[in-house]
Amino acid sequence: MYLLQTPKLLRALAPSYAEWSLPAQTQDPAVYLTFDDGPHPTATPFALDQLAHYEAKGTFFCIGKNVVEYPQIYARILQEGHSTGNHTHNHLKGWTTQTKAYIENTLQAAQFINSKLFRPPYGRIKRMQAAQLHEMGYRLIMWSLLSADFDTALEPKRCLENVVFHLKPGDIVVFHDSQKAWDRMSYALPRVLEHCKKNKWRVAAL
Repeated sequence: MYLLQTPKLLRALAPSYAEWSLPAQTQDPAVYLTFDDGPHPTATPFALDQLAHYEAKGTFFCIGKNVVEYPQIYARILQEGHSTGNHTHNHLKGWTTQTKAYIENTLQAAQFINSKLFRPPYGRIKRMQAAQLHEMGYRLIMWSLLSADFDTALEPKRCLENVVFHLKPGDIVVFHDSQKAWDRMSYALPRVLEHCKKNKWRVAAL
């Protein structure tokens, strides 16, 4: 079970410094597309190509071990002006990981990901883990809208609808540049970018 839009109650229960969306600007409206779990040899270059085609920027929350495996793709993300973020080294679930091990794993990823943006895998993080990362200068980036591209039971068209039916300026949207999400992400992403272009919304990096 998952919620496409993050309810206000859940936001209220999270640490006050967690960022779920950004202020909606009236003169220069923007949305923020983010990509979790890469780099991936197929999905990440595709996402980068689509972003370039639409003159858009994204934010890629990378797994440290994947950066080690595909350093040239990670370098391309940076070279093309996108933002990156830390997604731990081994995609750890905070709720089932001791805080010391979780922080150490994040710092291991930080050897390869030069960013103070952090998104917890699965969105699951203990308060102590979040507090320690915050004290270390990390921005805890969550989301306001899920594409649900990770759901293998979901039709690609429904993945697209999950975004375009709800998207508004200021939203932080989650996609995944991963093999699991490929069928749905590769269908939805270019159409979401076209939707943003038609609405004259800038697609910006965090």
